[in-house]
Amino acid sequence: MKKIKTTPLAPQEFEVEQISENEANIMAYPFETGYAISLAHPLRRFLLSSSVGYAPIAIKIEGAKHEFDSVRGMLEDISDFILNLKEIRFKLNNDATEAEINYSFAGPCTITGADLSNDEVEVVTPDAPLATLNEDSTLNFSIKIAQGIGYVASEDTYAEIEGDDYIALDAYFTPVRSATYKIENVLVEDNPNFERVVMNIRTDGQISPIDAFRNSLEVMYAQLAVFNSEISIKAPTTIERVEESPDLKKLTTNIDSLGLSARSFNCLDRSNIKLIGEIVLMSTNDLKNVKNLGKKSYDEIVEKVQEFGFTVGADLEDDVVTALKKKIEAAS
Repeated sequence: MKKIKTTPLAPQEFEVEQISENEANIMAYPFETGYAISLAHPLRRFLLSSSVGYAPIAIKIEGAKHEFDSVRGMLEDISDFILNLKEIRFKLNNDATEAEINYSFAGPCTITGADLSNDEVEVVTPDAPLATLNEDSTLNFSIKIAQGIGYVASEDTYAEIEGDDYIALDAYFTPVRSATYKIENVLVEDNPNFERVVMNIRTDGQISPIDAFRNSLEVMYAQLAVFNSEISIKAPTTIERVEESPDLKKLTTNIDSLGLSARSFNCLDRSNIKLIGEIVLMSTNDLKNVKNLGKKSYDEIVEKVQEFGFTVGADLEDDVVTALKKKIEAAS
């Protein structure tokens, strides 16, 4: 029978699966039916449109006046050089938001992203090719790099350029290469209709997937904050994340992990005691007063709980108690 609720179940579980340095799966559950996609879809859009990154916005090449020009001794013409440059991903050091970087190369050589790293800028795509120089050729150029979000056309970056020698570039700032999600069913008690959202985030190395996800949440909160300026919304009580606490993970373990005898287990189960933390929060008198629990079963439960690393009526930290009670409420 479906329970009558006054508020939807709030998800309590949050997990991160690090696939590689630049890719991760972020999971949250359990959501009520339909809630997972309601959260995942706008977060995906914020990830792709509002993540802050770096990109070259203009370039000045000695001996070239426009993007259809060429440089003597360089295999690529300027248009190919610019296309290669756009594939190189930069990251400014020292929290700088813009910089002008000067470079000088002499052939014969093959220039890659790794050759563009210096004290001012880090290149996170070191193997990306840029240009090939013949013997006795030289290449001198300057790049203007800026911080931004989304995509900005060259017509707009031109306004940021000082000097006629610079060629304005289309700037693709977004450091998130892909953001996808899938919705899976997850079992809560006997109900298989709850949902888990799994978000896969892959970045180009300018930012970690976790930081990109954190930034998208901040943007979402900032967008929603406008409503609170006129409509006083009481924020729900929030719990500090203590999921990393080994104690909390143990306390939220099901009582069948204690290895109790059938009689002791059945007494607890009939009293709707599901988690080890529920026993720990009880006083010794409360445990003794569990219906049909005899002294032998009481002693067994106390002993098993101690073997698990706790005592009945233990004095736990306030944040652990708060999070534990929330877990117990969700499991009931």
